[in-house]
Amino acid sequence: MTECKKDNNLARCNCTYEPCSRKGVCCDCLQYHWRMKELPACLFPDDVEKTYDRSLRRFIEIYKDRI
Repeated sequence: MTECKKDNNLARCNCTYEPCSRKGVCCDCLQYHWRMKELPACLFPDDVEKTYDRSLRRFIEIYKDRI
């Protein structure tokens, strides 16, 4: 397995949840949110990410007409 590029990932991470231990470790972040039927912060615009509504329903609402 390749090494995690945590420092590079942190530079692009828009997650505003400060006590998060998964910041920059995308594989852990994705796995955690998927178990919760959510998507990670990086898939949402900043204004939506700040609401912490990372549900699949919200993702679809945002992007359904952008195809």
